[in-house]
Amino acid sequence: MQSLNTCETEVYIADSLAADLETLIKPYLDEKIFVLTDSHTRGLCFPLIENIPGISSERCIEIGAGDEFKNTETLISVWKCLVEGGANRHSLLINLGGGMPCDLGGFAAATFKRGIDFINIPTTLLAQVDASVGGKTGINFGGYKNEIGSFKQAKQVLVDTSLLKSLDSPNLISGFAEMIKHAYLQKGDLLQRTLKFDIRNPEMAVLARLVAESIKIKDDIVSDDPYEKGVRKALNLGHTVGHAFESLALRRNAPILHGYAVAFGMVVELHLAHKKLGFSQELLVQLCDYVKEVYGTFEFSRSDYAYLYETMTHDKKNQQGRLNFTLLRSPGDIAINTHCDKDEIRESLDFYLMISANEKP
Repeated sequence: MQSLNTCETEVYIADSLAADLETLIKPYLDEKIFVLTDSHTRGLCFPLIENIPGISSERCIEIGAGDEFKNTETLISVWKCLVEGGANRHSLLINLGGGMPCDLGGFAAATFKRGIDFINIPTTLLAQVDASVGGKTGINFGGYKNEIGSFKQAKQVLVDTSLLKSLDSPNLISGFAEMIKHAYLQKGDLLQRTLKFDIRNPEMAVLARLVAESIKIKDDIVSDDPYEKGVRKALNLGHTVGHAFESLALRRNAPILHGYAVAFGMVVELHLAHKKLGFSQELLVQLCDYVKEVYGTFEFSRSDYAYLYETMTHDKKNQQGRLNFTLLRSPGDIAINTHCDKDEIRESLDFYLMISANEKP
């Protein structure tokens, strides 16, 4: 397996998932090892590792698949399984799945007996480049995304890009939005290389290289600011509005994939950046065209503005009642804690509705 030489967490690109995982878990063989999966991953991915010494189907904890299960009830059920399975402070939890199992499993590990080690094996593109790396763990609460959580770094992250071959197109496209976001945070040619990559008909060898670059960008930022006091807020580009879109979709009982929400959110937030910081209109239009072609549009109306704004007030970047955004002056030139008022946000939501209706900006 190839080490990415990351700073906060040992991240590896797998050569052989089973053989590499067997190497990583050897220090825990004298203790009980648990695997957390969801109902989707249990059948698809757990068979790939279930015969490794130390791993048992009896200690495989299965939770529901989907963001609606990222809640206190599921968290409590995981704690109960750990207790009933005889887990102790030296046990290991392996989170095998997409972003939701990695987030919830990491939080379960962070809080069980004041913290046990965990390894993330992300099985979706979104999880490989985002949820599995960086130490953010948590659950949704009260209708808000990731409202309860903690910082807890995984002991290791084992990334096997061959798992992406079985991923359906919407989930592959969803994860790619986080890679686009990472590309906007760096100077150089990565942004254009990313936007030129055909994620709908991916060449997997090229995607694997882009995944490794994307993970490295995130880890470099996290290593400089592990607890999100400063530059790590850059990773929230597109998320303030994106999380509001996700919450609105959940409220309608019509959830959307996280990466789609981030893509839609980036359009709104880069329009804010254009108006406030002079972000290039040419690059803004390029993103608008790309998102509309690949991700489609998110349907909402001006009657939803009050709910969207209220949801944004719960964003953790906010201070003293001021809504703060991560914006860009240009790719790689990041402006964290940029205050935007209600009128500016409404104008950028208007812009999104305008381009969604095929009107020219």
